Amino acid sequence: METISQVNRRQFLQFTGLVSGGIMLGASLNVSGQANKLIDVPPGTPSEALAFNLFVQISPDGQVYIVVHRSEMGQGIRTGLPQVVADELEADWQRITVVQGLANNKYGSQNTDGSNSIRDFYSKMREMGAAARAMLVQAAANQWQVPVQECFANQHKIIHKPTGKNLGFGDVAVAAALLPVPKLAELTLKSSDDFKYIGKPVPVVDLQNFVTGDTEFGIDVDLPGMVYASIQRCPVVGGHLKTLDSKATKAVKGVLAVLTIEPTPLPAAFNALPGVAVIADNTWAANQGREKLKLEWDAGANGTHDSDEYMETLKKSLQSDGRVVRSKGDVDRAFDAHTHHVSAQYTVPYLAHAPMEPTIATAVVNEQGIEIWTCTQNPQATRDAVAAKLEVAPEKIVVHVTLLGGAFGRKSKPDYAVEAALLSKQLGGKPVKVTWTREDDIQFDFYHAISAQQYKAALNENGKVIALEGRTAFPSISSNWSLDANFASDGEVSLGFVDMPFELDNLRLQTHRADTHIRIGWMRSVSNIQHGFAINSFVGELAQAAGRDSREMLLELLGSERMIDLSQSGVKKYGNYGEPIEKHPLDISRFRAAVVAVTDSAGWGSKTTADEGWGLAVHRSFVSYVAIATRVKVSKGKVEVKEVHCVADCGLVVNPDRVEAQMEGAVIFGLSIALMGEIKVKNGAVVNSNFHDYPVLRINQTPAITVTLLQGSEIPGGVGEPGVPPVAASVTNAIVAAGGPRIRDLPISGHLLV
Repeated sequence: METISQVNRRQFLQFTGLVSGGIMLGASLNVSGQANKLIDVPPGTPSEALAFNLFVQISPDGQVYIVVHRSEMGQGIRTGLPQVVADELEADWQRITVVQGLANNKYGSQNTDGSNSIRDFYSKMREMGAAARAMLVQAAANQWQVPVQECFANQHKIIHKPTGKNLGFGDVAVAAALLPVPKLAELTLKSSDDFKYIGKPVPVVDLQNFVTGDTEFGIDVDLPGMVYASIQRCPVVGGHLKTLDSKATKAVKGVLAVLTIEPTPLPAAFNALPGVAVIADNTWAANQGREKLKLEWDAGANGTHDSDEYMETLKKSLQSDGRVVRSKGDVDRAFDAHTHHVSAQYTVPYLAHAPMEPTIATAVVNEQGIEIWTCTQNPQATRDAVAAKLEVAPEKIVVHVTLLGGAFGRKSKPDYAVEAALLSKQLGGKPVKVTWTREDDIQFDFYHAISAQQYKAALNENGKVIALEGRTAFPSISSNWSLDANFASDGEVSLGFVDMPFELDNLRLQTHRADTHIRIGWMRSVSNIQHGFAINSFVGELAQAAGRDSREMLLELLGSERMIDLSQSGVKKYGNYGEPIEKHPLDISRFRAAVVAVTDSAGWGSKTTADEGWGLAVHRSFVSYVAIATRVKVSKGKVEVKEVHCVADCGLVVNPDRVEAQMEGAVIFGLSIALMGEIKVKNGAVVNSNFHDYPVLRINQTPAITVTLLQGSEIPGGVGEPGVPPVAASVTNAIVAAGGPRIRDLPISGHLLV
């Protein structure tokens, strides 16, 4: 029995370089009308394999090769997508080889971001598997000279139902690959009752390699003649180098050269920051030489930026009217008619991604083109950014995707790959590896936006919310491409703010101006982080003000089971995570089911000790619904998170083990943000530098986590990010229930010991 294996870079080029007549995403299945061609296969396999489509190849010995076009960063996508293909193909899982795809527009989007890999490609991968299966079945029927309707595929064989005779995939691979690719309308997808892998806990394909260390991350790339770069970047966005003294640096043993990276005019998009690169024959020498650089920077216009002062500016801006993005009823009249008002302001500081593996890229630039090896979430963006900066045609750039040691959105911004390419060009085509230190990672990130929000509600004599107004202010990610982007985009306010799910007759939501002073980027769940925290915290405050149970208040605000039509309340453009609202509506029944399930799991309402309490929150993001219930203990000015219950409705689940692991990871990520996450900026530069002053959750701080999966839809939703947004508010609500203070300004460590 063969085992699932990996294919290295050189082998992949051999393997896919001659694929033609395949299935292209975004096009019909029958795109070529030509027979599939024989292609080279990796060493150790038979000499010829055959392309059935862009994602599926089968060799005459029956081995199936499935291309994964997304990046593996621990979420299990190198398992999940092949699971879907293999199920429809009726392949034996033990005879699958997973191949990592290069940057290639034929795959469609390769941006492993936005919790969309399964969500966007589940149906397409089923079609890929079903098309290859149909070709195999037709080839067998032709060989037996029987009607194709009498034949079916099962566990790597084609079986003739009347006689029971069978042929292996390899037996008919050559004949099948010569058949026309079937049209989409001709395909028959399997019934979910017949799934063998979809919905099952299939172990990750790279597990053995992870355990033994037989893997390739960015740091593992090693090319002949390679040199190593460590870069001191300008600490302030928009600044530039004034003076450089590299005499002491060049005296360090192993240092080969000192090069400069020139600034890109703002907005710089994903281009390299201006800096000075020390080139050496090893990373240690490069870092030692870098420490001896004598540099003077011109900080530019952002040199006075102070995060504490700017937070006060954002808070003050909320006192005036902003841009109305959603409005229903007469909010002002409702406030005048009801005198019981509750108001609160919430803030979230700048946050860093802090993946365990910092960014790394290796590049070779020569007359033939550019070749890059990097831990990227988006090989296409990497290719395009390098192409634009070096003025090279994109088709002359090859991007190899290594494994990623975490990412959380940071590695979808390819500035580090641009650095490597620029340096290789300056060195006449010598291979250059750029390795970021932990300090680089913390101080030169694309940060989650600093934010302030304000909410106000009017309650009647029964404690029912009659009107609500919300305001939000935070710098926009769009500032990477436009200097005029000083209001949040429609897409950003669609992340948990404009789609507030409450059933209210009077509602008004506004966005406010926020200028950008440091690089802002999407981080795991993006603007849902601050919106999920503030809105769920405010629900807790409303329950407390009304003297009601927070679960009761939350369910009342959610209201009747219905589909929300945002167009009825003046929302001009709702992003819905790129999904048609008809396919993924805002379904209040799924909100309510998650709340009921998580409180049942937690034993909501049961007695706790005097210094313990439960907190509750629920949020929809990336078209999935997650509810969190958290128990904390508050004693002697210290908070301990004791247990977290998570209920996730992500629709159809391909691999429940991976989804549960993602939710556990999201809880830990969310707790890191809530308890300790804070980036400080002084004089335009980030103050934090490592885990001592930007800590993440430690093992001894990690609570017991219980995950329950619901299925509210037959189609997949997002998984990687939706678990994060409800975490912080579940903790702050629990702190109040345990007798502690109401914390409106994250992190919690600014108020209690953690």
